[in-house]
Amino acid sequence: MLPSSSGSLPLFRFRGIAVSVHWSWFFVALYSIQTRQGLYHSPLWNIYEYLALFGIVLLHEFGHSLACQQTGGQADRIVLWPLGGVAFVNPPQRAGAQLWSIAAGPLVNVALLPVFYGLNRLALANHWSGAAPDSVEFLRQVGRINLGLLLFNVLPIYPLDGGQILCSLLWFPLGRARSLMVATVLGFGGVAFLGWLAFREGSLWLGVIAYFAGVQCLAGFQHARALARAEPPPGPF
Repeated sequence: MLPSSSGSLPLFRFRGIAVSVHWSWFFVALYSIQTRQGLYHSPLWNIYEYLALFGIVLLHEFGHSLACQQTGGQADRIVLWPLGGVAFVNPPQRAGAQLWSIAAGPLVNVALLPVFYGLNRLALANHWSGAAPDSVEFLRQVGRINLGLLLFNVLPIYPLDGGQILCSLLWFPLGRARSLMVATVLGFGGVAFLGWLAFREGSLWLGVIAYFAGVQCLAGFQHARALARAEPPPGPF
């Protein structure tokens, strides 16, 4: 249920990683920009903000991909789509390699926090709010977007980064199969919460996210069961 190269338009290649954008991104971008509430004097800033959002998403996905390459794994493709971005990574089947490949994405957002904070302080110190109020609002909104993406991604809900980080940490004491089983079982609870929240708030986007998270969580659970069946039985004491 994740986007693939089929139906995606190539953008560029960096460090052996091909970046493309799914065709559906353009339609959702047009809708989102047009329905964005008027925070700016010029509607062009709505476009800049949306592009900045996916610029942050792209940096986040490069964090995953480059970290995976550091571990000796395979990472050669990133696809942007309406729900964010997907880095197709295949790190070595070791807990440490898996943990670093996943954690590097949110760490990019952590590194951006002081950058946006400094830019906002610079704007205030130079009184840009009078001369260029749209630029000040843009910096404020993009900083909030980065923080929001960070907080959402580290929720311990599989398959979000937080859920996969939890899975990698549990891998050390529990092994690969049981750690994935625990993470996905907890993930089902998180998906149910997201679905309830989407219903309560009437949020279509949150509902779509809950649906896709549920599909991936189910796939992870089934994979965990297959791994458990393939594990050799414990030997005699």
